[in-house]
Amino acid sequence: MSSSFIENTAGRSAARYAKRRAARGRPIAAHGASRRPGWFTYGALTVVFVLSIFPLYAAAMYGSSTTTEITRSVGSLPRWLPTLRLLANFGTIFSSDQFSVWLAFANSLLVALTVSVSVVFFSTLAGFSFSKLRFRGRRGLYVAVIATMVIPAQVGTIPLFVMMNDFGWMDSVAALIVPGLVGAFGVFWMTQYLEEALPYELVEAARVDGASMIRTFWSIALPAARPAAATLALFTFIGSWNSFFWPSVVLRSQLTMPLVVPQLKGVYTSDTGLVMAGVFLVASPLLIVLIAAGKQLVSGVMAGAVKG
Repeated sequence: MSSSFIENTAGRSAARYAKRRAARGRPIAAHGASRRPGWFTYGALTVVFVLSIFPLYAAAMYGSSTTTEITRSVGSLPRWLPTLRLLANFGTIFSSDQFSVWLAFANSLLVALTVSVSVVFFSTLAGFSFSKLRFRGRRGLYVAVIATMVIPAQVGTIPLFVMMNDFGWMDSVAALIVPGLVGAFGVFWMTQYLEEALPYELVEAARVDGASMIRTFWSIALPAARPAAATLALFTFIGSWNSFFWPSVVLRSQLTMPLVVPQLKGVYTSDTGLVMAGVFLVASPLLIVLIAAGKQLVSGVMAGAVKG
């Protein structure tokens, strides 16, 4: 396998490793990449899949059971197959007079989509600036941005709460969207990716052709960052959808999907099956998103692996 092909597909470090192996008389064979994985790989993946999907499966089984059945089955699942009671619990949740599941779903979807698009755009813009532009204070500013990742989010809760209150955004989805428009992790993620995936010669060629910096970013950097941007968008969407702490602080009359679950608990008694059905209902849209976007995400990453 040629070193140029390895560099285009796996990067410069892999190409240097391949050259060292070839110098020692042990070149990397091309047929190794097409070899099918063995039973151990499939077995390990099966175990990972089962462990990952089990909490959602358990929520469905608890949601299919009564509180009495759940109490009697301490240490094990109350059943192994779902029943129509799960659908009945879904009907109870959707017909509740205390809240609107559709409004909570719309709020969560609006916040998750807006935050995901904003994080991808601004993180890619910052990553392009930090990785390909040269300006005074670039390293210091980049380190300052990354340093914010070590600060727990709970530390800024009180100042952020005061700001949202002063802006008049309490009990509004704006209080959920604006603080999450960009994050340090996204900037770090895109900077590291564009450092290797975007050749500086392309930026220079665009500048020579008369393209402005914004045009260079939009036509050159953004398409090159598509695989990493897709991954960042997916992670951001999941994190925003599952967010519970901050929405519970700033929202009063409105709800997001994670805030629906506490509403299912009674004042004096709690229907555990109904609560677990709510947990399953909250997690189901994410499962659909992962199934729908998984193939496109993997194909995007593989397409972006070949540069030039």
